[in-house]
Amino acid sequence: MIKEIKGQITAGKAGYAIVVSRFNEFITSKLLAGAIDSLTRHGAGDEQISVVWVPGACEIIPAAKKLAQSGKYAAVLCLGAVIRGQTGHYDYVCQQVVRGIGQINYESKTPAIFGVLTCETLEQALDRAGAKMGNAGAEAALTAMEMANVMEQI
Repeated sequence: MIKEIKGQITAGKAGYAIVVSRFNEFITSKLLAGAIDSLTRHGAGDEQISVVWVPGACEIIPAAKKLAQSGKYAAVLCLGAVIRGQTGHYDYVCQQVVRGIGQINYESKTPAIFGVLTCETLEQALDRAGAKMGNAGAEAALTAMEMANVMEQI
């Protein structure tokens, strides 16, 4: 018989860390609210959720890495919003954040969940932060709970 592992979307008794960028806070605060709402709707109490604010998207990486390595959390949610401007800075920031969060997943037993918006326009970011396209923070929380459950079973 084939053994199959499937994660359930429930917070259980695990702790969840959320690292959120203060840059573009009018967007990231909506992502944070969506993540917290999703976690609490699936059984997490306030004592199970830790929120760490960092200055910008690139600073998510060292904070998330330290949280993942601490062993205190079942998953670390990484929330931010990078919106294209008129310079190439956007590309460098996006590459750094994607690479950094991916590296945490290679090096840690604790999943780091990518909830960083990389948008061409402010309108796209607003749509992904709770308007037309749902809330990427809430989606990251669902992914975090499912991955925490999968990792516990492996």
